Amino acid sequence: MNMITISREFGSGGRELGKRMADLLGYEYYDREIIAAIAAQKKMDEGYVEKALENCQAIPLTFRRSFAGANMMQQTQTNLLVAQKRVIEGIAEAGKNCVIVGRNADVLLADKKPFRIFVCAGMEAKIQRCMERASEGENLSRREIEQNIRRIDKNRARTRELLGGSNWGNGSAYHLTINTTEWNIKELAPAAAKFAMCWFRRSL
Repeated sequence: MNMITISREFGSGGRELGKRMADLLGYEYYDREIIAAIAAQKKMDEGYVEKALENCQAIPLTFRRSFAGANMMQQTQTNLLVAQKRVIEGIAEAGKNCVIVGRNADVLLADKKPFRIFVCAGMEAKIQRCMERASEGENLSRREIEQNIRRIDKNRARTRELLGGSNWGNGSAYHLTINTTEWNIKELAPAAAKFAMCWFRRSL
């Protein structure tokens, strides 16, 4: 089984890169499907689940400790993180070649030895990509978009720390770091897919 995990800065195009790589390689693709699975299991709204997982507080998460002292929101977030872990482990147990975007899958599935990618970009490039992909009626200023990017990336770094992984975005934690600034994702995807396949062949 070949598994590719993609961690990414918000607005860097990591989601698009993952989908294009999956299509090129004929791999299964998992992104929002994970949120949908958790929401179905917990009988919760997908939007609520996504926001709760994106805004995890300082939960002493080891999946074994007692959470008696945590407040209700922290307990809910902890339960959702555990559910997310189980869903991602279930994807791995299915044994199919796949691309998983986000959700700290590279940390949770470290024993499966996935090919780990980190996608980043300059702030202006990320702001521009967010503006181009904004939904109809969304009229955030450039400053508001930047604030959202910084907040979301900070939360992603915090969640990774809670899971006991390496520092989020630390180059040594990934096999390939891709800076999408001034690049068209469609042009990058074949090169990233080829690099991944070379790595898998060397790892046999």
